Amino acid sequence: MDVAAVFERLARLPVVVDRLRRAAGRDIAHEEVQWLAAFTFLHDIGKLSPRFQAKAWPKDEQRDLRGHLDEGWRWLSSAHGRPDAMGGRVHTLFAPLVRSRAGEAWLHALFAHHGRPTSATNEGRWPNLPFYDWRAQEAAMGEALGAWFPDAEWGDPAALRCPHLVHLFAGLLTLADWIGSDMVAFPHKLELDGASYAGRARRQAEAALRRFAITDVPWPDAAPSFHDLTGFAPRGIQALVGRLPVATSLAILEAETGSGKTEAALMHFARLRSAGRVDGLYFAVPTRAAASQLFARVGEAMRRIGGPEAILAVPGQLRAGESEGVRLPGYAVRWDDEKERWAAEHATRFLAAPVAVGTVDQVLMAGLRVKYAHLRGAALSRNLLVLDEVHASDAYMNTVARSVIGDHLALGGHALLMSATLGSAERARWLGRPEPNLDAAKATTYPALWSSDLPEPLHLPDEADRRREKRVRPRLVPTMAAAEAARIALDAARAGARVLVIRNTVAMAVETWRAIVEQDAALCLTVAGGPALHHARFAAEDRRALDRALEAVLGKGCAGAPVIAVGSQTLEQSLDIDADLLVTDLCPMDVLLQRIGRLHRHDRLRPDGFAEPVIHILCPEGGLGRLAQEKRFENGLGAWEKNGVLAGVYIDLRGLEATRRLAADDPVWTIPADNRALVEAATHPDALAATETEMGWQEYTAAVVMKAVAEVQHARMLVLDRSQPFPHAFPGSDELVQTRLGARGPLLTLPAGTIGPFGHPITTIAPPAHWCRMTEAQICWIVAETPVEVERHGDAMILRAGDWTFGYGREGLKRAS
Repeated sequence: MDVAAVFERLARLPVVVDRLRRAAGRDIAHEEVQWLAAFTFLHDIGKLSPRFQAKAWPKDEQRDLRGHLDEGWRWLSSAHGRPDAMGGRVHTLFAPLVRSRAGEAWLHALFAHHGRPTSATNEGRWPNLPFYDWRAQEAAMGEALGAWFPDAEWGDPAALRCPHLVHLFAGLLTLADWIGSDMVAFPHKLELDGASYAGRARRQAEAALRRFAITDVPWPDAAPSFHDLTGFAPRGIQALVGRLPVATSLAILEAETGSGKTEAALMHFARLRSAGRVDGLYFAVPTRAAASQLFARVGEAMRRIGGPEAILAVPGQLRAGESEGVRLPGYAVRWDDEKERWAAEHATRFLAAPVAVGTVDQVLMAGLRVKYAHLRGAALSRNLLVLDEVHASDAYMNTVARSVIGDHLALGGHALLMSATLGSAERARWLGRPEPNLDAAKATTYPALWSSDLPEPLHLPDEADRRREKRVRPRLVPTMAAAEAARIALDAARAGARVLVIRNTVAMAVETWRAIVEQDAALCLTVAGGPALHHARFAAEDRRALDRALEAVLGKGCAGAPVIAVGSQTLEQSLDIDADLLVTDLCPMDVLLQRIGRLHRHDRLRPDGFAEPVIHILCPEGGLGRLAQEKRFENGLGAWEKNGVLAGVYIDLRGLEATRRLAADDPVWTIPADNRALVEAATHPDALAATETEMGWQEYTAAVVMKAVAEVQHARMLVLDRSQPFPHAFPGSDELVQTRLGARGPLLTLPAGTIGPFGHPITTIAPPAHWCRMTEAQICWIVAETPVEVERHGDAMILRAGDWTFGYGREGLKRAS
């Protein structure tokens, strides 16, 4: 009853009422909400079984123990042949399912409340025991069911055949089960006191939803203005958002890096939240580092308006508002301000927070057939989903993202996609519109705000309040050698410049950093008294220390002392850093423009010789043609064959060659005025096809296309499509279903008191996925629960997790030799 009471209350929240209406294709009456709650009441019916109850009996009475989900299926099989089951109430309750011919799907949803569907187990009957009368207990439950949900009745059964309704019910039920099973919110009451318990359960459900920040979340009485949220007036693209109809389901905001897209997204959320269109916000970004950076900005905006505090939705971290949590035994968490943050304490519940900032993976897990996908999807349905850097996703991720966002929009949800460099072909796929030709794509206005409800984008007047333009000079360097990158950086730093060096791979970033340290360590980024570099293979606490160090020397308003910051792709997004000179590997144009966003980002005095923004672009010796011919991989460019499929970082050489030519042929790029033309010239299918023909890369390109097709097909096999009937099963292991192909591996928990290379405690670390299997032929992985042993070696350490060994120090995590 505790769980049924929570479900009943959830189903009456205005936004959930709208989502149920969209899912069913019609309004849901009060009696039908009662019917859904009464159906929920049966979710744990298998616990009546003697084989389940025996778990609490003396050892000599325990035999043939079973789980309650299997026993629930057995009860259903038994009840089908017993007209008197639950005093006949079960047959009355199930009558609409019989009429709709949708009963099997609903029963699978009912018994999926532990996160995944279960298979029907009908063989066998419950035994009759002299000391346990399960039929009497069943009769008592039936009497309570009738007394506590007297109005339960489903109307037209056609709505029960709507797949979206079944999937949404499964998610809401799982969420209700998590809340209703909380022993503090719902303390056990061992003696039943008749009908009065219903009132108690409903009061406790109301209190629990308030306590867990599902209802009664702080929000200003009047809709907050942009100035309320930020402290300044809207400019440029931020003003466009105010013109977007609140009924808009999908919007796409395209604007240059540093133009204020984050604040524009927060204003969109504030308008939707104040209009009652959404209850919350999930702000999704590509990386953990980006989430940590954005979390502070979103949290500050919420504090300014007296709204809900933001949580950081990154597994292994416990941050909410201005507080941090510490895990205690028994899954408890202690927050430093003694408050409780239910949604922040478990990754499964992140999307149920009123405001959360995290990685896109949490959204993708709502769209894959993995445990608790339905809970995540139901929680997400209440929120505005903001998906930042949408261009950064590959074919696999885009397939999953389009599926989950399509289901989100089908329920009446709202989504805002943002990018500085989204190509027209990808934008057309998101909006479901025809792809423009190359000339039309290049001529499209930029910045722009696209909407699913408007045929043309909203855009700024030609001279309206744009950010200042910068004229960037690209210079090609005919090598990718670490020594040459180090030389360019050292020469500039010795001339007084603040230099940013971005390499395509962690290995090359480390090699470049070593070359600089050997020649002049004093010019390197410094953390805890020693040189440091920036990439993804650091513990979360160390990444925060690296981010703070970067902002201290390259952030807005900091002193202009010369410094060299070396890193990988983690430097290209979400960090508000400003370099005098950029040294970068060749990369796709959309990525390169992201990196350029860290060059001359702010207005400030520059050292002599660095008044103009210049980028040095490191290119492969001998050009890209040999990489295609030999299927070679060089520092992130090209590919190698793995099990007959190409693998790599930036494998489509057509876009790379187009980018290289644009740098060679056009000595000055005006940013952001040239952004649209540059992106389309290097990403549009027509442009790629022309490069392919000219370079004779048909065979290589066919392999690239086949890889993308394989990724799409792989994603479609794993996607949870809520427009289809409720599944009977999920894949056997979530370890084999990834949100990103080749993504980071399991999050390993380090022993308490582990001190990292920068002198402070670290708690978790995540090795890359491809480091975590025994051999190519074996499906044998490290799992997150594997104990980790730590062996100290000065400020570095050896980490042993089962049969795997890693080193960890100032260079980050590496495989031990």
